[in-house]
Amino acid sequence: MRSFLLTSIILFLFAKNVNAQEFLITDYGAGKDSTLLSTAEIQKTIDDAFAKGGGTIVVPKGTFLVGALFFKKNTKLKLLKGAVLKGSDDIKQYPFIPSRMEGVKQDYFAALINAYKVDDFSINGPGEINGNGHKFWVAFWHRRDSLKKIGKETTNLEVHRPRLIFIWKSDNVAIKNVKLRNSGFWTTHLYQCNNVTIDSCDIRSPFKPVAAPSTDGVDLDVCKNVVISNCYISVNDDAIAIKGGKGPTAHKLEENGPVEDILIENCTFGPAHASVTLGSESIYVNNLTIRNCKVENDCPLLNLKMRPDTYQVFENIKVENISGRCGSIISIKPWKQFFDLGSSNEKPFGTVKNISISNINVSCQNLGYIQGNKQDLVSGIRIKNIKAVSKSNSFNTKYSDVKFENIVVNGKLLERSQLTASEQMPKGF
Repeated sequence: MRSFLLTSIILFLFAKNVNAQEFLITDYGAGKDSTLLSTAEIQKTIDDAFAKGGGTIVVPKGTFLVGALFFKKNTKLKLLKGAVLKGSDDIKQYPFIPSRMEGVKQDYFAALINAYKVDDFSINGPGEINGNGHKFWVAFWHRRDSLKKIGKETTNLEVHRPRLIFIWKSDNVAIKNVKLRNSGFWTTHLYQCNNVTIDSCDIRSPFKPVAAPSTDGVDLDVCKNVVISNCYISVNDDAIAIKGGKGPTAHKLEENGPVEDILIENCTFGPAHASVTLGSESIYVNNLTIRNCKVENDCPLLNLKMRPDTYQVFENIKVENISGRCGSIISIKPWKQFFDLGSSNEKPFGTVKNISISNINVSCQNLGYIQGNKQDLVSGIRIKNIKAVSKSNSFNTKYSDVKFENIVVNGKLLERSQLTASEQMPKGF
């Protein structure tokens, strides 16, 4: 028994020692000339750390130009004050490899920071990871505008551009106190990860002079047990997007799955398309809490995109103690972008149930719009203790099981009859 305990202690101390190792990228030849690539030198740092049992890759003060970096088992990333990892704007620096995009298993370009099956992976600041996405954004808008002139739509994948961070099949992930800027595509994509902490991060992409398209702040894709706290997020798409798959058979595919047990708290949401969105690639979301947050935008606080080509279940969602300015408190609307049933004879529908929204104090453009597709089932929505200054005093809904309590709009306590209205559904639904 004593021998077993002694061996365990030795192994523990060894692992602790290994994890405490630090590997400075400049010791491996990474240069601070931001016009010269340091990808090979930093990858060599990661590889050496892995070969020696693991440790932390340290980026000192300075700007280092890089393409895709691939972290390995027992390696972590730390960016010191004044440190910047700046992404190359040449897509050739991002290999085309097996990946996951827009709710579909497919090959795609690597992100700037990649971690596949790296449990206990972490990224710590206070430095910055900057995607340098301007060239990609310009190319996207040019293609969109060119196709629009001939009556065609642009998909997000047509203009090749990298994400900032992609973490796949990794448990116990922590991203803390780091600045994430100007991604070419999605900013932080976590797929099939459990036990994730994103804390005290500052995540931004611009709306002008060139808007940064599809730069979601955080994408949770088939993930469980996630805490996002104390973050500021302002991006030219959804600040936090909950994903998991799309299409009429998405719920049957093993690469898809639920997003469960998510806590979003003490965050501030700047300008975005929505503060928190479920969709447009979601099949099952359960136990989502958004609390003690501030909104500083003109978009929906909680946004549910109901795809008529995908079976969706969104349940047990709680939103509480929110203040500031937003476009609407809740939005539940049909979402038919890139609608595709393929050859399937399925007739998908969505189920929304058990949503609680309480203690909201905001100025807004309207209170909310709760109108799914014709076949969707919506029940158990409870909205109470709302204090709003709004241009509109109604929650637009056709559903009977939407209950209201203590709703004060523009200083006046309103009854249900004053709060509900129902517009004709959009054509095609």
